[in-house]
Amino acid sequence: MILDLLRIMLFPALMAFAAASDLFTMTISNRVSLLLIAGFVALAGLSGMGWQEILSHAAAGGTVLAIAFTCFAFGWVGGGDAKVASAAALWFGFDHLLEYLLYASLFGGALTLLLLQFRQWPLPYALCGQSWLLRLHNKETGVPYGIALAIGALMIYPETEWIRAVDLSHFAIN
Repeated sequence: MILDLLRIMLFPALMAFAAASDLFTMTISNRVSLLLIAGFVALAGLSGMGWQEILSHAAAGGTVLAIAFTCFAFGWVGGGDAKVASAAALWFGFDHLLEYLLYASLFGGALTLLLLQFRQWPLPYALCGQSWLLRLHNKETGVPYGIALAIGALMIYPETEWIRAVDLSHFAIN
């Protein structure tokens, strides 16, 4: 039952935390990415995932890491976004990687357009005391892309082997 709870809650909770952190601080702590990696390793081991499959998932994460850090080097994405995207790719492996990247891109584009529009309007005086909102409204500030990465991940996660392996009979109400 604990394994099923971890499958259901660990990845979504960490991705939601990454999104909230990026929204409110425009940063994603390295701890989030490290916890995603550690969580994957622990759950892969506890779930009986074979070495070949673990290496395939690691290759997916490594591929995204290489591409994301190239984008980071050009200033297109933040470092925290690159690390979280790579850690999420580790969880998805190649089976769900393209779907994840597609969803994250679509949500990222929508987020960017909404944020650009939001920055065109004056911020209501009553909200000017919120430092996170002032930072988000500032035209010089980037886009908290961790939000799009998290939403994309949460759209795909229910379709993964992690959730399909959950024994729902543990959660039945008698």
